[in-house]
Amino acid sequence: MNTTVTVALAQLDLVVGDVAGNTARIIDYAARARDELRADIVAFPELSICGYPPEDLLFHAGLRRRVEAAVDKVRDEVRDIVVLLGFPEYEGTNIYNACAALRNGKYLARYRKQLLPNYSVFDEERYFEAGNDAAVFKLNGIRIGLLICEDLWRPQPVAKSRSAGAEVILAINGSPYELRSQQKREDVVQKRLSEIGIPLIYLNMVGGQDELVFDGGSFAMTRDGDVCFRAPAFEEGLFAVDLEAKASGIEPVAGDKVDLLATEASVYGALVTGTRDYIEKHGFPGVVVGLSGGIDSALILAIACDAIGEDRVRAVMMPFRYTSTMSQEDASAQAATLSVRYDVLPIEPIYAATVAQLGKIFGESEPDVTEENIQARCRGILLMAISNKTGRMLLTTGNKSEMAVGYATLYGDMAGGFAPIKDCSKTLVYKLAQYRNTLSPAIPERVITRPPSAELRPNQKDTDSLPDYSVLDPILEALIEEDLSVDEISARGFDRSVVIRVLELVKRNEYKRRQAPPGIRISTRAFGRDWRYPITSKYTFPE
Repeated sequence: MNTTVTVALAQLDLVVGDVAGNTARIIDYAARARDELRADIVAFPELSICGYPPEDLLFHAGLRRRVEAAVDKVRDEVRDIVVLLGFPEYEGTNIYNACAALRNGKYLARYRKQLLPNYSVFDEERYFEAGNDAAVFKLNGIRIGLLICEDLWRPQPVAKSRSAGAEVILAINGSPYELRSQQKREDVVQKRLSEIGIPLIYLNMVGGQDELVFDGGSFAMTRDGDVCFRAPAFEEGLFAVDLEAKASGIEPVAGDKVDLLATEASVYGALVTGTRDYIEKHGFPGVVVGLSGGIDSALILAIACDAIGEDRVRAVMMPFRYTSTMSQEDASAQAATLSVRYDVLPIEPIYAATVAQLGKIFGESEPDVTEENIQARCRGILLMAISNKTGRMLLTTGNKSEMAVGYATLYGDMAGGFAPIKDCSKTLVYKLAQYRNTLSPAIPERVITRPPSAELRPNQKDTDSLPDYSVLDPILEALIEEDLSVDEISARGFDRSVVIRVLELVKRNEYKRRQAPPGIRISTRAFGRDWRYPITSKYTFPE
């Protein structure tokens, strides 16, 4: 007779710092896994007790006390099912990224993460000490090895677990989304399994945490590297995977296998998830969006409606003498299509008053970018006033291309609390808008097809100040995500003088980016956590 272990994967959206709330959910999901799925073990994500990443909260004595009490609570209250729990383990002055298998008030196994990522958005060496030992426990005759996230990305921890007797590995993770992240994870696990020849179950969390989004996609993989189960991306859930002990070894039983999302679908899912959680976890009643009739704000409005519902989204058009009729028509049409409250507040009076007040200082000087920035800041004043009065957060509409080269106004269109498309190039913004319209009508076609313009002066086009986005965006990607030099970028077919100009703009505008709101990370290198360029620098291109 075959031996079976049913593993329940709790793919959850937990909240950093909410130890009590997370613990209550863990206990509830453990009971559900036991009673509804008849599971033998329920696994929760990396650092599930405190949420991930907790950052410097880990140093706070109050968090330590809460975590230790919460682990005891889960251990003592949950019965008749093994709970695999992620938590920070304190030992003297050391902190470990740990997990434990608990059953009926006892520890079956404890494990401390061995590999601490310290690159990109990760800085775990700042907080944690590394573990050294494998952890394996037996359940229904099956020996289960434990790993945490980064441990899968190098051969040693996996090999150590296998040597300790593991017949299957259960790995809990806090792996954030970026482009093609799910395929990268599965490729890495497939490589590890080719080295050790046993199956693996991979649990990931979901939800947004500041700039990061966790996309779920938990999966089970056979010893041969075949995915036999995959959970949905960006969805909470409790999913069962059965392990069977056969003469040939342990095998996960094939289950539902959700298809991998296409690029635009996965990015859009990340943007909606990250926006929703930032709003909900901060307790905002809704959001305000400055709707210009352009592509960026149009996409933001659609994201906001999909994230929290149109009844909690408010759009404001603030036309000026340079705002085209087309822009006003398209903004109104989109607001009507999405059924959001729509207000029109012309900025001519506030602009005129501001320029008049500055007249003695400006004298007879000709209008320039100063007056363009005043328009943007007039709009920022109105939007922030609405935000203050209503309690709704202002969503900022800038994209990565604009943020890279400083094509945005500090204290103007950069004002706001959260920037959903901050890590999306202008080229990607257009693709996302087209994708969103395949789901249901949301963005007027004319907004997608017309040339982009800030409309801050007569007949203005973005290309008056910048290279075409088909040129600009690949240059920016080569610098930001690949760290290539001028020579290396030029070798890809770009005009050397254009490359130098773009890179100098990036360097010059770091001071703006440091003052920008946080936004969702979807690339391998976003402005924010994993971009740390100096504001003051004498570095010059083309070196």
